[in-house]
Amino acid sequence: MGVMGAAARVYQTTAATVVSHLSFDQCMAAGLVALFALTPLIGFAGSYTLLIAQRAMIFAIAALSLELLVGAGGLLSFGHAAFLGIGAYAAGVLASHNLGTLWLALPAALVASGLFALFTGAIAVRTRGVYFIMITLAFGQMAYFVAGSLAPYGGDDGLSFPSRTLLFGRPLLKNETIFLYVTLAFLALAYVLIYRLVGSRFGRVLRGLTDNELRMQAMGFAPYPYRLTAYVIAGTLCGLAGFLLGNQAEFVSPAYMHWQRSGELIMMVLLGGTGTLYGPILGALTFLLLEEGFARLTEHWKVILGPLLILLVLFAKGGIAGAIVSWRRRQWTRASFGAALQCSALALAAFLLRWRKQSELLAQGLRKSLTPFAHGALAAMARRWRPVKMALGRLFVSLLLCFDRRWRR
Repeated sequence: MGVMGAAARVYQTTAATVVSHLSFDQCMAAGLVALFALTPLIGFAGSYTLLIAQRAMIFAIAALSLELLVGAGGLLSFGHAAFLGIGAYAAGVLASHNLGTLWLALPAALVASGLFALFTGAIAVRTRGVYFIMITLAFGQMAYFVAGSLAPYGGDDGLSFPSRTLLFGRPLLKNETIFLYVTLAFLALAYVLIYRLVGSRFGRVLRGLTDNELRMQAMGFAPYPYRLTAYVIAGTLCGLAGFLLGNQAEFVSPAYMHWQRSGELIMMVLLGGTGTLYGPILGALTFLLLEEGFARLTEHWKVILGPLLILLVLFAKGGIAGAIVSWRRRQWTRASFGAALQCSALALAAFLLRWRKQSELLAQGLRKSLTPFAHGALAAMARRWRPVKMALGRLFVSLLLCFDRRWRR
């Protein structure tokens, strides 16, 4: 017992030392990685839960690659899904020719997406703002239509994988648990790579170019090579996510490259919170959970998910990560929460009081308008219909003013 107790104390001391040297971002990312790692060990976790965890990690890699552009480089790409599709098509094409081994398919996916990022980025990063968004959208749609024209590989119908990529010559990735841990390893590597890049001199130059490009140019840093390098790295990492996504679904189609998929990746980054690296991981997981939950309620789940995500982006400053930071800074104390709740209750009570008064006016107007029916005089009803319309109009205007006052408060 003495030896075991001493070993346990040494382990606790080592773990505490390691945790104390980690930043908050690293601790949150480690917690999310641990959550994904424990998914197969949960008692109620079935194949469906493993599927959700796999997809969340795959899209987390894609969102991390986009965060490198958005958070550090200030470049909002609306064609990022093109790299996702290229990585998936590279794995699918090789698998269809019986060359679907990890040592061939993975490098092919990375090289293909990296080359596409290099050729398109050489033009795209010369622009900024809306022009960059539009030119990346154009390149993404170009890749989408090219993939749709590949008749030998399914065209618009897509391409089915004969099998998942072989590992050591065996179909080990067919096992969902093994595939989950392989994806988890790639997610951890992607996080470490981007974390080191953002914290390096390269990342500091990228952030400096985003904050004040003229000052960085005066210091001798040319924006073009740094932004192009970041664009190529982000595209290559997204190609890795595409390689994993194609293997997970054992299918790839041009829909992987559509601009709607790029919009979903942007939404994951914004939902999780830019400026952090655990934010995109958390945003991808939250987005997929919301999507799956609302899809169980109705087939028109996008009607619910869209406005909800817009409200989260508008009112949750910094996304989920921003809300966590605010909570850590104790901006939402018990007193402030109570004050906000009291203010909301008073506004609701005032609105209900105004609504009651307007309802009484409506009832009076209706009684006056229904009087001619009681007497059976159709001509009198026609004469009295105009005041009814005026009363309804005044009621509508008063309701609009009521909502306007409540909103302004």
